[in-house]
Order: sequence, then structure tokens, then C-alpha cells
Amino acid sequence: MLWAIMAIEFALSLYEAQWFTAFLVFAVIVLTLAPAALGHRLRVHIPSEFQLLAVVFVFAALFLGEIHRYYELIWWWDIALHATSGLLLGIVGFLLVYLLNQSEHVDIHLRPHFVAMFAFMFAVAVGTLWEIFEFAMDRVFGTTMQKPMLDDPSGLTDTMWDLIVNMLAAASISVLGWWYTRRGEISFVEVWIRRFIERNPRLFPF
Repeated sequence: MLWAIMAIEFALSLYEAQWFTAFLVFAVIVLTLAPAALGHRLRVHIPSEFQLLAVVFVFAALFLGEIHRYYELIWWWDIALHATSGLLLGIVGFLLVYLLNQSEHVDIHLRPHFVAMFAFMFAVAVGTLWEIFEFAMDRVFGTTMQKPMLDDPSGLTDTMWDLIVNMLAAASISVLGWWYTRRGEISFVEVWIRRFIERNPRLFPF
């Protein structure tokens, strides 16, 4: 459904000779197709939950946020997306540590609180790198990825709130994963990780 919406938008942009908008929509379509295409090319089975989250996130961030200016129209749009990215990056951090703990080729066995700390730090680090990327794009190409505010046209306030929201989201998923691990229960994070490993035995010979 999302791809159909973007395809219609692309066709209308071409019809109305809005070439830059058409280019942006086409780029978003390519990005949303990337997870499935790369998974097929690399012979990696990406769970449908991951693919859906990736498509929805790119659609919300680029198609709705940048092209349709949801960042300007809805004040909490940027906050919601950074919170979502913090959650997703925390899950990726758990996946990385889980693989290291299970691998016979890596002599490392981390306790639950260290696993949670790594997931948290990983999400915060990637979120910080993204903010550096936004700063660089604005400086070099004159974009407005750092959203200026009335009281702060430099975009510094937007950057700090993005980092804070990303940190809080990463902390929440890390604490949740730690709590489930300590109780010996299986969380949805571990279910997704196990499903990914079970469907890609070629990548995990352990």
C-alpha cells in the first residue's frame, strides 16, 4: 500500500513536471525496496517484521517528513521518529551481542546488564553519528536536516532534543531487554533475533 501511494505520487510529480519531487519520491522508493533486494541478493532472509519496520520508517521519515513537510506541520513528528530509531538501534545492539555470546569463535560471555549497556551505547553512538551527518549535510549542501526553531535558528536545540529522545528510547529498550533476561523470560526482541538466526543458518554455523 505504501509503495502504491509513492508510485502514484511519483507519477503525479512527473505529470506536473515537478522534477525534484519526482526524484525524491523515486529515491524513497528505492530505499524502501533496499532491505528486500539486499536480502535476496545476499541470500539473507530478513524477517517480515524487520522489513515492515524499515519500510514504514523510511516512508515516515523521508516521504512524509521531508517531501510532505510533516516535520513542519506536526511538531512531534521528528520526536516520534527519533524515538523509533532509538528502539530499533537498541534491538540491533542486542542482536550483535547475542551473536557474540553464542559464537564458538569468540571467547566472550557477557552478563545481562553488560548486554543491555552495550545495546544502549550502540544506539546512542549511531544516533550521534546521524546528528553529525545532518550537521555536515547542512553545512556542505545547505540543506535543513537540522530543523531550525524560532528561538534557535542554528538548529542546536533540535539536535539536542533528537539526542535526548534517542537516548531515552535506547534506555527503555535496554532496560526491557535486561529485565526479561534477568527473569529468564523471552522478550519480543529475543524472539525476533532467534527467528533471524533460525532462518539464516548459513550465517551462523554455531
